Amino acid sequence: MKKCLLHWKTQAGILFVLAAVFFALSSPLRVHAAGGLEMSTPYPGITVQAGEDVNFDLELASTAGGLDAALSVVSLPDGWSGYFMGSDSQISRVHVPGSGSDPATATFSLDIPEDAAEGSYLVQLQADAGGGASDILELAIDVSAESAGQGSFTSEYPEQQGSTGTSFTFDTTLVNNRGTEQSYSLSAEAPSGWQVSFTPASESSQVASITVDAGSAEGLTVNITPPENIEQGTYTIPCTAISANETLRTELVIEITGTYQVVLTTPTGNLSLDAYANAEDSFTLLVQNTGNVDLHNISLTSSLPTGWEVRFEESTIDTLEAGGSTEITAYLTPSSDAITGDYVATLTAGNDETSADAQFRVSVKTRTTWGIAAAVIILLLIAGLWYLFKKYGRR
Repeated sequence: MKKCLLHWKTQAGILFVLAAVFFALSSPLRVHAAGGLEMSTPYPGITVQAGEDVNFDLELASTAGGLDAALSVVSLPDGWSGYFMGSDSQISRVHVPGSGSDPATATFSLDIPEDAAEGSYLVQLQADAGGGASDILELAIDVSAESAGQGSFTSEYPEQQGSTGTSFTFDTTLVNNRGTEQSYSLSAEAPSGWQVSFTPASESSQVASITVDAGSAEGLTVNITPPENIEQGTYTIPCTAISANETLRTELVIEITGTYQVVLTTPTGNLSLDAYANAEDSFTLLVQNTGNVDLHNISLTSSLPTGWEVRFEESTIDTLEAGGSTEITAYLTPSSDAITGDYVATLTAGNDETSADAQFRVSVKTRTTWGIAAAVIILLLIAGLWYLFKKYGRR
């Protein structure tokens, strides 16, 4: 009985050892942080296309004191190349601050050959500070014929409409679907005289480039200002975001509907006139189309003191061409009880697109026979005095 129990324990021990060996061999090679040094990256597994260059942002932390770690590539597929970067320079060592400090950072740049076959590849990086402080980081690279990481540059409302003199604002989104951070250069192909600027959604300053984290999106406001003398029509503004790995495009469309503007005045520019109570007086109006599109169905209306009346030779202008003008006679009649003084009469010319007012100062002069009668009496008195002087003056 004891021999059987001992035999069973021996077999169980052998099975346990074999299982441990199996799991160790079947698990991916990953030498965990040793001696308090650890190297990591936010996205250790990515999908790329053959011929791409990708960057991995590395962080190195120490749970002990500060140390200097040597950086090296442990394994790399045949034909592939890679190197470490820091502060725009190629590096081979990095200083890792001690516990409680921010981790050190570096970048591993990986060049994938254009003839790389589709499949999964493993890249191993090592940081070694000596004395047992080391770590190995594995990067899983899937090479695909299709670009699963293609980004996008889009606008929710890529077409807008406005009149001449309008500035247009487009809200766009720039998406980086790649496994590494991308820096995009921003540009626009606009006609001469147009102004185009890019502003990040969370900022107020204009930028010429923007950095987008891996797998992230950034909002961009595109401000477009056409020249003041722009003609009516439809204009397409291609906008581009270019990184080291891709070129993203979006087209913004602007339809200029033209400027609707009318001016109401007189041929001389004088907006004052004299009138008499209950008497019709005429004066000439000048209606001008100062916009760059034709105006249709322009109506003439008025706002007058109580009891006043006005009529127009033509109360409606069917068509007034861009830059054109026309003269219309108006007839104004103050009320019969209007007393001497100044009044304001407002005339309006307009249609559904635009309108203009002209305020006239009307000086009312009331007609009366008393003035004539007074003049006759004065003349009679002078004549009487002359007669008396002539008849009795010699005596």
